[in-house]
Order: sequence, then structure tokens, then C-alpha cells
Amino acid sequence: MTESKNPETLALHAGYRKDPATGAVAVPIYQTTSYQFDSPEHAANLFALKELGNIYTRIMNPTNDVLEQRITALEGGAAALAVASGQAASALAVQNVAQVGDNIVSSTDLYGGTWNLFANTLKQQGIEVRFVDPADPENFRRATDDRTRAYYAETLPNPKLTVFPIQDVSDIGREFGIPLIMDNTAAPILCRPFDHGAAVIVYSTTKYIGGHGTSIGGLIVDGGNFDWEAHPERQ
Repeated sequence: MTESKNPETLALHAGYRKDPATGAVAVPIYQTTSYQFDSPEHAANLFALKELGNIYTRIMNPTNDVLEQRITALEGGAAALAVASGQAASALAVQNVAQVGDNIVSSTDLYGGTWNLFANTLKQQGIEVRFVDPADPENFRRATDDRTRAYYAETLPNPKLTVFPIQDVSDIGREFGIPLIMDNTAAPILCRPFDHGAAVIVYSTTKYIGGHGTSIGGLIVDGGNFDWEAHPERQ
């Protein structure tokens, strides 16, 4: 990976320099579902997570890996996971930290699809979403209890574009050991939520990252700045 911090360089080169087999400088599209193992022992070690490597494209893919590394570098994060859509990213980010009987506190200023996901789908799964007005960050504190597992908001919410007070809400969350999940779909490059205390960033890559209206995708990025081991109930 390039050591440059310039976002233009990272956007072009982070996570990839050349193809190890051919030397090609363009990122190959690996259209494969599965990968050949060196031996039964190699396969067993990969599936047991004793070794790092490609297992199955639903889990990992070299092309996806470049995207994950590139966005991680641009955000100043620790690691990323590419998923099928922005809604998948939001759902997985919440479901990874909250279970039946838990709740999250969310800004009321949300993309309509996310509102529906939170108000209906997560409710059916036993996860309560408490919506609060982000104009007063203290609303997040007032809605928090001992079953609150995360805060959620959009940097520039669709369609209002009212800037969310990331630092204020993340500071409140840190008091309780609660991670702030930020949907940064509308503000890549313009804002780096990790710099303001967010713990997780989600993206719909369908919008600005994709840029051409030809693909659907999502990303979850971990900031490496939240002590998950100290809060096992959020793992």
C-alpha cells in the first residue's frame, strides 16, 4: 500500500500497485466464486482462520480487497468490508452490535430506506430504534439506557443535508462506551468521521463512490478507535 497521505494518490493507488502474476497496473476483476487450496491442511487452516487467504468470494475477493483497503486508507480507518448494498452495510453494522432486546439511538434525519429498515425490519428482529432530533446532541444522552448498543446518524442526511454534530454525539457515546456509526455516503473526502470520534462508517457506494449509476454496493469501515474488547456486549 502507498504511504502517501494525499487523498488523490490514495484514491488511485491505495491497496494495489501491480498484479503479482502479470505486473498489470490496472486492478483485475476476479470473476471467480472459489479458490484453489494448496493442500487439505491449507484449506483447513484457512477455514479455521489460522491463516489469511481467499476462501470463497462471498467472504472475500481480491478485487473487493483493493476497494476495502482504498476506502480504509482514505478514511484513516483500520479495516473495511465490502457488501452488496448501502442498506446491507447499515443493517450489518447495527446487527453486529445489537441483539434481541437491545436498542440503538438514531438521528431522525435519515435516508428513507434506512428509516424503513430501522422502523420496521429491525423492530421485527427485536431491536428497538429510538429516533431523536439531532439539533440537540443531548437528546442522544436522554434516550440512552443500559441496553443501548450504538448511536447512528448520517453526516449529510438525505435529503435535508443538515450537518450532523459528530464530535458532540461521539463524545456522549464515549462516556457510556457506545460507538457512533456514521453513514458518510453524501460526504466522502469532504468529511472523515473518524477524525471527529465516530467508531464505524458505512457507505452506499452506489452514490458518489461508484459515481456512474451503474452499480450497487456498500462498505463498512472500522475506525480502530473503539475498544470493542472492553465492551463484549457490542461484539
